[in-house]
Amino acid sequence: MVGLARIESVDAWQVLDSRGTPTVAARVCLRGGHEGVAAVPAGASTGTNEAVEVRDGGTAWRGKGVATAVAVVKGEIARAVIGMDAADLAGLDTTLRELDGTPRLSRLGANAVLAVSVSAALAFAAYQGVPLWRLYTQRPLLPMPMVNVVSGGAHAGGLIDIQDVLVVPVGAGSFAEALAWAARVRAATAQVAAERGNPAWLVADEGGVAAPLGSNRAALDLVMSGIQASGLRPGTDVALALDLAASQFDGHNGRYRWAVEGRELSAAELIDEVVEWCREYPVVSVEDLLGEDDWSAWQQATRVLGGVQLVGDDLFVTDSERLHRGVQAGVANAVLIKPNQSGTLTSAYQVLGAAQDNGYGTVVSARSGETEDHWLADLAVGWRAGQIKVGSTTRGERLAKWNRLLRIEHEHPAAEFAGWR
Repeated sequence: MVGLARIESVDAWQVLDSRGTPTVAARVCLRGGHEGVAAVPAGASTGTNEAVEVRDGGTAWRGKGVATAVAVVKGEIARAVIGMDAADLAGLDTTLRELDGTPRLSRLGANAVLAVSVSAALAFAAYQGVPLWRLYTQRPLLPMPMVNVVSGGAHAGGLIDIQDVLVVPVGAGSFAEALAWAARVRAATAQVAAERGNPAWLVADEGGVAAPLGSNRAALDLVMSGIQASGLRPGTDVALALDLAASQFDGHNGRYRWAVEGRELSAAELIDEVVEWCREYPVVSVEDLLGEDDWSAWQQATRVLGGVQLVGDDLFVTDSERLHRGVQAGVANAVLIKPNQSGTLTSAYQVLGAAQDNGYGTVVSARSGETEDHWLADLAVGWRAGQIKVGSTTRGERLAKWNRLLRIEHEHPAAEFAGWR
């Protein structure tokens, strides 16, 4: 059995993500015959400090082809990792980073590197005869789902200015119950929207309702009506979460432009607006309230909204240095964990661990351009993140993750459910 976990071959090819955009799929095969196959996601609302994807440019696939990244996997990366022991996933990821030699993986491409990082982990899990989550823990923690209901911003053609209004089933006693409640609210919200004459059959990138509501507050009101129409209690059974994705409307001069509402706000005015929402609605979480480099305003927001989960996505981009800066400055109190922002599983896991060590909440998150893979669900369980955000309860690439979590819960009925923090 000696050496059967060593990497025997590496392959890669181009596939399509949920937006019909090319992405990288890779296969890592071990000497013992076990293999791991993974395709990586891509975001629409991306922070400028994220790890860098490599795209082909040119006219094919609107310049978004990944033939270059595929060639990198099959060539330079394969030569570097063949013969390595897949049991040493941290060592493998270190090798990939050192091979790239740039801070944000811009030479090889984070899409190429992550595809191999995930595939190697899946191959080693197969070799061990265990699910991916068990590589990280013997105590699985089923996460609280944060479920997209109404979308705008970059996820829905700017139909509203903020990016998403989500629900958090804070009163649920199990993952299955939480997901069932969220699905009830999503369906009821679509029905309410249709009854009000909005085209609720339109579906955004992540499966949420996409409707021209005219204002951000109208989106919150619509989801509240959906909760009530579902027969659930706002704030007791189901609360709201907001993703502003403020960097998308940050004018980089201390002003925030809401095009749909025809308003321009200062950082202080934007904070005041969100404070008002949190007073009027059962909001328990706010993501990317401010621009990714508006650190002083983030400090102010954290002081006045400290009782709400304040999540940094573009702010932290799953990066240890930016998280450290945030901790030192007293900025936010939770971090979104997106493996493709970081580029390897090891580095993303390290950021999650550092966040938890400093008392920050952790939310494992998918991207708007997703694949049918469900390895992210295993990571949320194995990393004991406590929360997960993968989109709505429609679209197959979203359901793949939810259904994987339902299976884990079914197969491990004694597994702990995180509940609301």
